[in-house]
Amino acid sequence: MSTDQNADILDWLTPIDYGHQQSDIFNRHQEGTGQWLLNSEKFQAWLSTSKQTLFCPGIPGAGKTVITSIVVEYLSTKFRNDTTVGITYLYCNFQRQQEQKPADLIASILKQLIQRQPSLPENVISLYKHHYANRTRPLFDEISKLLHSTVSNYSRAFIIIDALDECQVSDGGRKKFLLEMFNLQAKTGLNLFATSRFIPDIMKEFEGSVSLEIHASDGDVQKYLNGHISQLPSFVSRSPSLQEDIKGEIINAVKGMYVSYYAIIVD
Repeated sequence: MSTDQNADILDWLTPIDYGHQQSDIFNRHQEGTGQWLLNSEKFQAWLSTSKQTLFCPGIPGAGKTVITSIVVEYLSTKFRNDTTVGITYLYCNFQRQQEQKPADLIASILKQLIQRQPSLPENVISLYKHHYANRTRPLFDEISKLLHSTVSNYSRAFIIIDALDECQVSDGGRKKFLLEMFNLQAKTGLNLFATSRFIPDIMKEFEGSVSLEIHASDGDVQKYLNGHISQLPSFVSRSPSLQEDIKGEIINAVKGMYVSYYAIIVD
């Protein structure tokens, strides 16, 4: 098939592309931050072993989305030249719930996985032709079947999901999506990484999984402030001792919230 036809099929699966969002979020992070998570024993164990789940809850403003972008970039860089490893990611957003129903989310995962392959799988093309002729959309079970077969083509697969608490709740959407993810993991051995606020229903879904709370570490706050201290008035830049006092006060004030120190230094 031609490149244009391939693009049509991919857009038919879902027009949503999280790539621009990933780039935008990651480009706004301060270099060197998030290393505490990447270097943690829990993350390294998750990375080195298949069929693992790492659930990372955090309070509002703790930097969960930034950490997610760091994890995605880390995996993408680590396995850049290994086409046998599939890496996919989702950024859930409360304001886009109508675009992020369970079928939409698994279609996005499927789209990202087949984009890494040299050609579109025949079963994807066949499904497209069937529905295109009838002007219909694929069913959840049809996409699920394709996803299972596609994941099985990879030696390893990673699915990264940010902000599960913003995933569609109505009609059991979030529960249905998570059930599909756990079922896919059980059958294919994929690795699952997810972030969320401390929502009881979500916490219950991840009972028994390895958990690592996300927070703005003092080291991350320090790195961020060092990179942005020049934005403060000139009299601050002329006084190293004042700079240290300001950074110390901010670190004490933010209490693990990434949004807090970002707002303080900007405002």
